[in-house]
Amino acid sequence: MNTSLNHLPRRDHGRLTELDWLRVIAFGLLILYHVGMYYVSWDWHVKSPRLVPGLEAAMLWLNPWRMSLLFLISGAAIGLMVERGSQGLIRQRSARLLLPLLFGMAVVVPPQSYLQVVEKFGYAGSYLDFLQLYAHAYHGFCSDSADGRTCLTLPTWNHLWFLPYLWCYTMLALLLCKAGPWTRHAGWSGLVSGTRVLWVPWLVLALLRQHLMPLFPIRNDLVHDWYHHALSLSMFVVGMALFGHRDDRHGAWAAVHRWRWVALVLAVVVQISFQCWSDSYGDNEDVSTASLMALRVLSSGRQWLPLVAVLGWGRHWLAQRDSLTLRWLTQAVFPFYIVHQTATVVSAHWLAQQQWPLALEAAAVVAFTVVVCGAAAWLAMQVSWLRPWMGLAPKGPEALKTLKALNDSDALNESKALNQSKT
Repeated sequence: MNTSLNHLPRRDHGRLTELDWLRVIAFGLLILYHVGMYYVSWDWHVKSPRLVPGLEAAMLWLNPWRMSLLFLISGAAIGLMVERGSQGLIRQRSARLLLPLLFGMAVVVPPQSYLQVVEKFGYAGSYLDFLQLYAHAYHGFCSDSADGRTCLTLPTWNHLWFLPYLWCYTMLALLLCKAGPWTRHAGWSGLVSGTRVLWVPWLVLALLRQHLMPLFPIRNDLVHDWYHHALSLSMFVVGMALFGHRDDRHGAWAAVHRWRWVALVLAVVVQISFQCWSDSYGDNEDVSTASLMALRVLSSGRQWLPLVAVLGWGRHWLAQRDSLTLRWLTQAVFPFYIVHQTATVVSAHWLAQQQWPLALEAAAVVAFTVVVCGAAAWLAMQVSWLRPWMGLAPKGPEALKTLKALNDSDALNESKALNQSKT
């Protein structure tokens, strides 16, 4: 397939292809991260009998900022939609986020929960038996731990927690934009312009971590998750602010690019400092208040500075790199997200029983997940009634243009091949 821009419909003015690429890359990393969760010692829905603790070091570098990147990009996308003056955004965004959530909780997530209770609670019933418990909100799968007695909440959204959180922030942003028009030159965007892009969000995250995190640990339950809300909403707002200055040579988006090297070096230094400092305490819980505050400041840097580096280098390498591949992946990434964790859990549970060599098993889990995701995305794109349940917009003029571009590109390639064969 020819991916030349000559065969692409013109993109809307102001579209940032680097954000499209970063969104695709972020969800790709999410797939690898969740495969890794199966093999590390941290608690997850199912666990491999053959753990690989060495993965934890790499995952600890990724963990602080991977979801913040997605909330930031989502904020930028909403800023673009509002600026375009798109009509019916509240209805459109509600459908795009809530319908996949309902579909996922009813169809996609239950296999994860079933295998979880099979492995962790020794459940011996069939999947159909479990579905009856799931539908009736059974709360009898409980365990005791150091934090007290905890029970598995059914039905559950598992990895789809991102959707209700994003819906809340999107609705809040759209309602506020109705009250006061959004412009790319909004004054508050200047808070993250210039060198402030390096330290103002870092300071905000440090304050949140210091004062809210001890009171409201992350739970992904939407109602009691106040620290998580403050954290994710901050990233969403920063995304709108960054995007609002995308054409300003002295604005926030230019600053992200200008300070990408500094952000990258600082991110490495902060990560190493945090790791060395935290390792010096080991399992000792007797940490002074000053040291705890310093660790939280460093931890906030581990979250923000990689984001600046990723965005800056993304703009440097990926700006204006549009292609048919990107167009397809931009559509496919939502179905990928919806089904990926179920594909990982099911394949990992089955492959663990086959006793393959560990490296082969892990590669097979990744391959199976990608294939299932690709098949799900292709099916969702082909079946009209399935599109909204998998997070895709109804087929419209832009989709038809892209489809025509694909067909024209293939036809051109066939014509070139035919001419070459004749000569």
